Amino acid sequence: MTKLCDVCDFQGGSQPPKNEWSLDKRSNYVRMLQIRDFTQSEKTIPEYVKITNSIKECTADDILIARYGASLGKILTGLSGAYNVAIMKAIPDTNVLRKKYLYYFLRSDYFQKFIINVGSRAAQAGFNKEDLSRLNIPCPELKKQDEIVQHLLLIEKIIKARANQLILLDVCVKSRFVEMFGDPVLNERKWRTNTLKNKTTKIGSGATPRGGKGSYKNKGISLIRSMNVYDGRFEYKDLAHLNNEQAKQLDNVEVLVNDVLFNITGASIARTCIVPIDVLPARVNQHVSIIRCNNELDPIFVNMQFLHKSFKNILLGIGERGGATRQAITKQQLENLMIIVPPLGLQTQFAEFVQQVDKLKAVVQKSLDETQMLFDALMQEYFG
Repeated sequence: MTKLCDVCDFQGGSQPPKNEWSLDKRSNYVRMLQIRDFTQSEKTIPEYVKITNSIKECTADDILIARYGASLGKILTGLSGAYNVAIMKAIPDTNVLRKKYLYYFLRSDYFQKFIINVGSRAAQAGFNKEDLSRLNIPCPELKKQDEIVQHLLLIEKIIKARANQLILLDVCVKSRFVEMFGDPVLNERKWRTNTLKNKTTKIGSGATPRGGKGSYKNKGISLIRSMNVYDGRFEYKDLAHLNNEQAKQLDNVEVLVNDVLFNITGASIARTCIVPIDVLPARVNQHVSIIRCNNELDPIFVNMQFLHKSFKNILLGIGERGGATRQAITKQQLENLMIIVPPLGLQTQFAEFVQQVDKLKAVVQKSLDETQMLFDALMQEYFG
């Protein structure tokens, strides 16, 4: 083990006055990087500052660390410019420490847990160079560092490939929907339409048991909340449970096989998926609605209709009418939704295709999970 600060320097950023910033790239100006430029790049408008002796600059392959806030400890890389005071640059002594090896060390649980612990102290909203002086780093010979980096790079490449496969499979399903049914809002194929109310046997949401989160159990009957419902997938993390007595009070919102789950409030409004069988028996709380199709509507088809971009925009528009602080879709608004209703045989054909794709996705996901576990185990082995 070697003292981290003996083999790596750390340099904090600078904060030019805001009146010196520019939205236009000018001569002798450089991009000013903040944490959100890395974490929310798709939403960030680049800003620039004049090149002076007081700014601190980085290249695209430099390693930066977020010092404050919700991104504390996040390792940032890939952009060049000047960086602000919420960011610190790690500068390894390349005679003894490979930059990419350092990158993986900083991402390790050992380093991340240390930083989170330091940053959570009441008297200090972040970390500084002095804090880092207490850390050690395994520092084998450069040849060994290169071997470790190559192992981790290879495994991450496989992880990325598996993740891309899942994305492509989702794209494949969406493409098949459009190929078979067209745009459900424009309805250029002239399918029959009807209200959701007329093609369902149940539309309704539940409630939170008395006592709120404190009353949840570690096992028992599932209580599905909005945090469990994502577009096209169910998130098992933080799934709450109820005992039989609590569940009995919510018997009117018992979830059945093939029910469509639909988020009706908050930032996750209009997210929708089919309930997985292994979650049952289950109930929903007041933020999630059950949509139960009748025998003329296939749940997989209707769920994909909700997920289509043009239909999703309509749903989000309904939700926004309540205002930014009251995003909601009411039961009546759900009931009045106009949906396309192609022949059931076509819906079933599409659903069977989705089920086959889902089987393939399960295989890819299993491989992804196993590869991620291998990566995590190696990170633990190499960095403790």
